[in-house]
Amino acid sequence: MLIAIPKEIMPEEKRVAAIPETVAKLVKLGYKVAVESTAGDGIFFSDEEYKNAGAEIVTDVQTLYAKADIVLKVKEPKFNEKLGKHEIEIMKDKCILVTFLHPAAPSNHKNIKMIRDKGITSLTMDGIPRTSKAQKMDALTSMSTVTGYKSVLLAANHLAKFVPMITTGIGTVKPAKVLIVGVGVVGLQAVATAKRLGGIVSAVDIRAKAKEEAMSLGAKIEGFDVPEEVSTGKWGYAKALPTDWLNKERELLKPLIQDVDIIILSALVPGEVAPILLTDEMVASMKPGSVIVDVAIDQGGNCAVTDAGKVVCKHGVTINGLQNIPGRMAVHSTWLYANNMYNYVENLFKNGLGVIDFEDEIVKNSLVTHEGKIVHEGTLKALGEVH
Repeated sequence: MLIAIPKEIMPEEKRVAAIPETVAKLVKLGYKVAVESTAGDGIFFSDEEYKNAGAEIVTDVQTLYAKADIVLKVKEPKFNEKLGKHEIEIMKDKCILVTFLHPAAPSNHKNIKMIRDKGITSLTMDGIPRTSKAQKMDALTSMSTVTGYKSVLLAANHLAKFVPMITTGIGTVKPAKVLIVGVGVVGLQAVATAKRLGGIVSAVDIRAKAKEEAMSLGAKIEGFDVPEEVSTGKWGYAKALPTDWLNKERELLKPLIQDVDIIILSALVPGEVAPILLTDEMVASMKPGSVIVDVAIDQGGNCAVTDAGKVVCKHGVTINGLQNIPGRMAVHSTWLYANNMYNYVENLFKNGLGVIDFEDEIVKNSLVTHEGKIVHEGTLKALGEVH
């Protein structure tokens, strides 16, 4: 069984699905590993280091994909401009693909259908459950930690103001006000980072436990009480709110967003499209010069006017919709992800090389396509095929 590690082609994406350390571990398990040449350049690992770990270095990506039984990636497959072909097109039929697919997001539905039609068995790293067994494989938590930190730095960079209070000889500059919407792992790291930068931080979440955790980090909690059975799902993740509760959350946010300088949007429902919490009209009500970083964009975004993959200015508000924030901290995020991936692969094939354990809870939750069918519940729901 040959595992392929391609170079990522998303703009500014420097992460890679394996580092020499994890390549050596995969080889020890009995796999052949092939790595695309220069895949590790962005994280300062040379082809020679991968070769010394036991990998074959392949220069031509089409050759790499054509021979791969298993493909390990970081981001969802993209159209390769240099080749004039989509990455999915050049994958071997009926291979196994493991990556972040974000399959419920509307922007990725075409991808999922292409993967299905090629008979590829695909598994998404954002489908891993938050259980003690899965903790060492939980790439979503690892990347969310990076994203929460970096999102605040990006926002501060866009902001034409200081974040902390600054005292000068001619007066005191007031600190920036920061609102974090959704305080899971991303949001909590964003709260901590904004506090370190000296901002006045407030937070909104529909889950009681999440609000308590944000408060413990020094955030002022804004919001309303939502019954636990409505707000909190399996493993403590947020549930998709019914329309009436979602409207209540938007109404709550309307006055809050008019008084802040930075908003970090990170309200996510695992495996489903992110809820729209900020409408175009709401963005227009914000102070000119304000900044929104919509880190929920991989699952569709929390803001109705976020442009996926772009930084735009609308109604005088800068809206950052970059999709690969962890890729901008590639060294640490790759180290985390590569180790998560190795542990996932080890568990996935614990019944033998290339033999997927479909009865495993972690596998069941992360399986997207198999035998020419889409089996991921959140994706089927987003496609309108289940209710």
